[in-house]
Amino acid sequence: MDETLQSKLEHVEFPTLGHFIDEGFCNPSIKAIAPTMRVVGRARTVSVPDSDAAGVNVAIMRAQPGEVLVVDLGDDAIHACIGAVTIAAIQTVGLAGVLVNGLVTDLDDLERVGLPVFARGSTSMTTKRRGTGNSTFDVPVQVGGVTVNPGDWVLGDRNGVLVATDETLEAVIDAALENDAVEPDLLARMRAGTPLAELLYIGG
Repeated sequence: MDETLQSKLEHVEFPTLGHFIDEGFCNPSIKAIAPTMRVVGRARTVSVPDSDAAGVNVAIMRAQPGEVLVVDLGDDAIHACIGAVTIAAIQTVGLAGVLVNGLVTDLDDLERVGLPVFARGSTSMTTKRRGTGNSTFDVPVQVGGVTVNPGDWVLGDRNGVLVATDETLEAVIDAALENDAVEPDLLARMRAGTPLAELLYIGG
């Protein structure tokens, strides 16, 4: 079932899911660092409360191929936890992408590598080698106003990021794919001059 759902998620337009789901959409402040980035994967979470670089590094080494590393920096709005070195390590592990409740750095390198990264923005100030041991792994975290649990699906593209469970997505994925399938014909009819009253939902 998991492989079937993932295949469907890789083909659906994420905004179409927004027709059927109201919850789990991260605040628009969380953005793709490059417009072509798109990710589908399960969350591997870490909470880093004190700008300790070790937290992210350990989380990377604990992660599995195909997962999305989800980093919660809490109230830290000044340190970047992802850059050229961490992205290289993430590629080595084979992660599908990164979602950060915070900032990143080395934008040129991140865009050149092309691994999907979603964050609030960028800065040149980075996390430090503190080694405090205060980071926690595989726990619920907050990103863009959304609670992300380990194993949740993380779906992101230039439109935004959606976090959802298997149950939520399985309930709507087929209807969403059907919606995507009929949309080209709807747009063609609209361009051809079909009256909008015949095409658009107006209630009732």
